[in-house]
Amino acid sequence: MKYNILGYLIGEGLSNVFKNKKSTGASLIIMCATMIIFGVFLILGENINHFVDQIKLEQGFQVFINVDATQEEIDQVGTQIRALDGINTIEFISKEDALNSMKERLNDTKGVLDSVNAENLKTSYLVTVTDLNKSKEIQDQILKMDNVAKIESSDETVAALIDVANGIRIVTGVILVLLIVISIFIISNTIKLTVHARRKEISIMKYVGATNGFIRWPFVVEGMIIGIFASIISILIVGGTYNLIADQFANTNFMRIIGVNLVTFQDMLTSIIVVYLLLGIGIGAIGSIISMRKYLKV
Repeated sequence: MKYNILGYLIGEGLSNVFKNKKSTGASLIIMCATMIIFGVFLILGENINHFVDQIKLEQGFQVFINVDATQEEIDQVGTQIRALDGINTIEFISKEDALNSMKERLNDTKGVLDSVNAENLKTSYLVTVTDLNKSKEIQDQILKMDNVAKIESSDETVAALIDVANGIRIVTGVILVLLIVISIFIISNTIKLTVHARRKEISIMKYVGATNGFIRWPFVVEGMIIGIFASIISILIVGGTYNLIADQFANTNFMRIIGVNLVTFQDMLTSIIVVYLLLGIGIGAIGSIISMRKYLKV
């Protein structure tokens, strides 16, 4: 009996989708539009966070070794740094590399620094970490090592990047929540038109003793089915458009200069499918429940 009722409710929901083509089409278009906008902000947020994370990984600090340290002692410092938890990369910079880097920074085209003796410069290690929040803690550990002269770091830049990343996540989250609320409001009002057109049918069902749940569920199923269709259509549109734009954007000089890659749609596909289906089914179901309240009052 329960199976028959369930089959009836699902069948009625499917029937309503195809029977009420105008309201179904309106709901589908509106839901697709809101979900595409949602997807744009979702993908934009993912890429911005990806950019910030990549830039954060490149932010490091320079560990300078005492001038009189032997090569064995220099190597030992490098080994100790590599053994620390949270180290991402470590690059050795010799005295000659330091001098060449100085010439490049100062644009020494006239050879003013040619008389500078590289032996008077300090060797160093350029270190990046996996988590910028632990950068200060790792620096403190390195400063306690033998033969470490000093550490130069851009702590202000690091702090700014962390603030930017957190700010982006908050703003993106707020926008996505607002889009969900707006979507539910729009869909509930659209579905309400369908319910209003069938108010006599609902009244008759209540007169013959149908429960609110029995009346409500076909509409909820209808909303969920529309949500699933809208999710599939939106994923195809957003995915196709994003791949087209990403391919064009990836070949620009700007992307080559900054050395940062866009997140591929394939990398986001699983999470987008899950989010879209939950969003589509949820918005459709909640929108239907909200739109039915007025007509199910005793």
